[in-house]
Amino acid sequence: MQDALTLAGGIGLFLLGMQVMTDALRHLANRQMRAILARFTTSPLTGTLTGAVATAVMQSSSATMVTVIGFVGAGLLSFPQALGIIYGANIGTTMTGWIVAIAGLKMQIGVIALPLLLVAVLARTVLKGAAAQIALAVAGFALVFIGLEMMQEAAAGFEGWLTADHLPADTLGGRLWLVAAGAVITIVIQSSSAGVAAALVLVGSGAMALEQAAAMVIGMNIGTTFTALLATLGGSRDMYRTALAHLTYNAVTAVLAFAVLGWVVPVIDRALAGDAPTALVAFHTLFNVTGAVLMLPVTAQFARFISWLVPTREPSLTAALHSSLLGDPRAAMDAALACADAIAGALFSALGSALHPGARRAHLADVSARIEPALEDLRDYLSKIQIQPEHADARARFSALMHMVDHLGRLNEQIAREDRMAPLMRDAMLRRPAGLLGAASRRTGVSGTGMSAAKMARVADRISGRAAKLRRSALLREHVGLISVTEVFELTDSMRWLERTAHNMARILHYRDAARCETQDARPETGRQQETIAP
Repeated sequence: MQDALTLAGGIGLFLLGMQVMTDALRHLANRQMRAILARFTTSPLTGTLTGAVATAVMQSSSATMVTVIGFVGAGLLSFPQALGIIYGANIGTTMTGWIVAIAGLKMQIGVIALPLLLVAVLARTVLKGAAAQIALAVAGFALVFIGLEMMQEAAAGFEGWLTADHLPADTLGGRLWLVAAGAVITIVIQSSSAGVAAALVLVGSGAMALEQAAAMVIGMNIGTTFTALLATLGGSRDMYRTALAHLTYNAVTAVLAFAVLGWVVPVIDRALAGDAPTALVAFHTLFNVTGAVLMLPVTAQFARFISWLVPTREPSLTAALHSSLLGDPRAAMDAALACADAIAGALFSALGSALHPGARRAHLADVSARIEPALEDLRDYLSKIQIQPEHADARARFSALMHMVDHLGRLNEQIAREDRMAPLMRDAMLRRPAGLLGAASRRTGVSGTGMSAAKMARVADRISGRAAKLRRSALLREHVGLISVTEVFELTDSMRWLERTAHNMARILHYRDAARCETQDARPETGRQQETIAP
């Protein structure tokens, strides 16, 4: 009984240490790892390499997969691009096993872990910023090895209990039972690393045979996909596809590993001179690397198969907004930006169609009514994002998003004013600036990226300058009797509408670019380009 309690406590400390260390490493490297994942995932091969590095650094394949799923949902990565990262995450997660096997079981780092924990906690109390996060990561590292030491002590008492009579027989059915047990353990404790560490300790103490532990590790590889599946609840189709691909890939890899377990594991064990813990980690690494090598050439076909299983449906403006991403403010902001981009694209496309010469009049009031609920959902989602005060870059990005959504709301109100558009298409002098704005809207509305913020700002400046001249022209035309006073007011109202619409479109693109760059100062400019035009 005492040994069982010690083992449970050891696993708990190991899990706590992994969580503390992973959280600290994510705070230190999250922005860099996100930038690396987004920048270098240009092919399945580069995705595999970046996924392996990111997971090895953050010490959590689940953290990598949740980030990737958030990227896919936000449109920063396509579903096929994410497949390479899935392969790499499985390879990177084996790093924990190597650390445990070499540093924990052979070098006995647990001896110095207690004083190391004291030093790290004291440093965390005194230090600030990145140094404090480093101290926290060291504290987590120490807890991992204190827990490992407790598991080793408890495992010594299991040698007489974990015998062939208590474990499933080393048959096909027995190994399948152990695979299932490994999957369930990982789902329950939400950490394949802790499961692998426990298996290494039991193998090292002789309480479990190497082949039996290998079967459990295969099951743990399947169980680790559960976190990614949870992250897709309420998500987009591409998020479901990514999580399903993760599960399918791990299941296929597990089947292949299970098929060769009986003859590969003894070969590795003999090659390592009976060093069972190292042999177990080597087997874990080997079948994950082999799975990646086998899947890389057929990634395109694999992507098509998963897409066939989860077919495309009617796109939604708010498809990127997932409550599961709110725990990671940066991922949540990626999702909010994707939603804002979709709304901007819909607004620009509708406006471009309405201002197209000779085109059939679009009912912009209906478009505005359809977009307003999406804007409300986006505002509500942004209100739930919590950013720590010390993360200045993230707060600047959040500010840019808020400004962008504010201008989207203004533009949505403006397109509902169809009465302001009719004079633009009737009057020969107003038709040209209206056509200029319509062409810019159509170019930008196709993909949301067709025109840069700088170009749209120049269009807005041209329209503003043109509007000032046209207002004077309208007064002169009324003075000589060419138009009535009522028509003067109609024309000036339409010109003001055109000027404000162009201004809001330029600001939307400006703040969109600021929100895409985490290090860019997203505060409004001072001087001439400050918000000077009323909504």
